[in-house]
Amino acid sequence: MELNRRTMLRGAALAGAAAATGLAGGLAGSAPASAADTTEVVNGPWLVSAAGVFQIDPGHTTPKLLFSRGDDATASPDGRYVAFRNNSYIPGQPRPAAVALWDRVTGETLPLVAGEEGVYWESPTWSPDGTQLALVRNHDTLVTVDVATGAIRVLVQGHFMVRPNWSRDGSMIVTRWHSRSEGPQLKTLTLATGKLRRIYLPEAAGELFDWPVFMPNSERVVFCTNRWTRDTDVPGGAALASVRIDGTGLKRLTDTPRLYLSPVFSPDGRYCAALSVPPTNEYPDGGNIIVSTSGFGEPWWIPGDEYDDSSRLDWARAL
Repeated sequence: MELNRRTMLRGAALAGAAAATGLAGGLAGSAPASAADTTEVVNGPWLVSAAGVFQIDPGHTTPKLLFSRGDDATASPDGRYVAFRNNSYIPGQPRPAAVALWDRVTGETLPLVAGEEGVYWESPTWSPDGTQLALVRNHDTLVTVDVATGAIRVLVQGHFMVRPNWSRDGSMIVTRWHSRSEGPQLKTLTLATGKLRRIYLPEAAGELFDWPVFMPNSERVVFCTNRWTRDTDVPGGAALASVRIDGTGLKRLTDTPRLYLSPVFSPDGRYCAALSVPPTNEYPDGGNIIVSTSGFGEPWWIPGDEYDDSSRLDWARAL
């Protein structure tokens, strides 16, 4: 069955799933267990943020609506919780939590960061022990939020940043960054020292690149770029690339120019998925899911449904 954006919106309305409401507060006693509490890693469902948050189970192609009015969804390392940015505010009504957690076991929504007028949050990313989230506030401040208490700590401020990603070894966060003197680039922040390092600078003005994510071994960063494909006729045509965390060893990972959004590695580290557009699609709609091994060999598609206007892909651990 074909599922377009209108179908998903209609499904969301019929399901009547509630997003987070209420005031943010401490989550003591409700903090996710550390991923280290269990040793076996089993890949679970994909999570697609697209006019709500949908779950696509392995072996199935029909998305299941988890909750509406959520965006930027990402699963905790142990798979228990889904952090998301809440976009359910209606003027004239009480302002809900700006960032919340959805419990995959109980279906309960737990407010985490209070909503405030004029304050915008985006792109939560989990620490590997599941105790913190890193987010960008108002595009120019990178913070961490303690999941148990809601306490906020500023890491970096005063520069344009988007889409942070926390390394699996816990030592670094990478983000797309805009330098006043050098323009857009990718930078890492070493958390122990506060040191910032530029790891990628575009080859030419007008190069489009985004969505940095650490490889599972935390030694390289994968990202989307049209560095080698700017002259193609493919709408959104780009490639996946990687670079070492010291800024050397730039490598093109995929050969076929196509739209790539939101690459993510499986919980067991063996596969990489991204939002893309199959060549059979008449219009670039923001994506089906394309999957390959972590060696970026011949990819395959999760068939059957389209996720129009999707904004983020994540891959949850099985519960």
